[in-house]
Amino acid sequence: MKTKNYTIWDKIANYFSIDIGLDLGTANVVVYIKDKGIVANEPSVVAVQRDRVGDINILAVGDEAKLMIGKTPGSIEAIRPLKEGVIADFEVTQKMLEYFISKYHKNNFLVRPRVVVSVPIGITPVEKRAVVEAAESAGAREVYLIEETMAAALGAEMDSVLSSRGGMIIDIGGGTTGISVISLGGLVLSKSIKTAGDSMNNAIIDYVKKTYNILIGENMAETVKKTIADVSDKPSESLQMQVRGRNLEDGLPTSIELRASDTKKALDSSVDEIISAVRETLDSTPPELAGDIIVDGIVLAGGGALLGGLSERISSSTKLKVSVGEDPLLCVVNGCGKALEEINTLRKISI
Repeated sequence: MKTKNYTIWDKIANYFSIDIGLDLGTANVVVYIKDKGIVANEPSVVAVQRDRVGDINILAVGDEAKLMIGKTPGSIEAIRPLKEGVIADFEVTQKMLEYFISKYHKNNFLVRPRVVVSVPIGITPVEKRAVVEAAESAGAREVYLIEETMAAALGAEMDSVLSSRGGMIIDIGGGTTGISVISLGGLVLSKSIKTAGDSMNNAIIDYVKKTYNILIGENMAETVKKTIADVSDKPSESLQMQVRGRNLEDGLPTSIELRASDTKKALDSSVDEIISAVRETLDSTPPELAGDIIVDGIVLAGGGALLGGLSERISSSTKLKVSVGEDPLLCVVNGCGKALEEINTLRKISI
């Protein structure tokens, strides 16, 4: 009788639950609601204020909190609770998950949601448990974890996700770049490196500091990357923008014109590291799957896929066709959403 009652309740819960897919990224949290699609895409930033006994008071989450980075007084801190793809601050991550889950499940008091969360490849058992516990503490009924490259491949509608055909995907997120060869619903080969969006921002900051003796902030560096960054062999001369920062000689606010050619110099090392990791993965790929990749090429996903000239650089180095997935920023969360819509697929690819 216990098994039967559980099955009936499970069916009822699944029917009434507002299931949620989360791309829990280092840079952004993207939220997918079953039967509704993407409902939020906000920075993974939480503004907190601690009281005298150390308890956390959440002041802002997402877009509002990101605007506070580098501008908060001593009593307030703008925190990125995920570093390089994993939870660095469990308590703040839990609060962030509570915010997003309660925001989109607030009208359903009877049934807690089923939640699918993307995680980096190579995540440790301890890190997996931290994600699951954070989601459960935030109100999830069931928690499924999907590796980011698998979710990205599903979101990009790669044939290799569930078939015997091999495919390669490169997911360049904020904290990590994941490279995987996928076949039959599993990751045949995977490699993860910490060269990704955040490290590219830091590379731009370092370049401007060393070249122009000007210190710029994280948000300004990200704007440069999104607006004029071009790592092709011959960056466009017309791409340029005004960059504001602090002159390190006199300490006064100042601005300069930064060109796309500057961004190429700043990011060349990062691009070379990604290409090196891709070549290492290809070198270890079984011949049968390598043959499929020669025909189908490589798919780029994640925010880094939008970096000007990157696909051409990878293609030139590997001699393979490189394409950018449709809506690369949303490939991972769309994959989580497809898994929510297709429970058999979810059970097959979740870890």
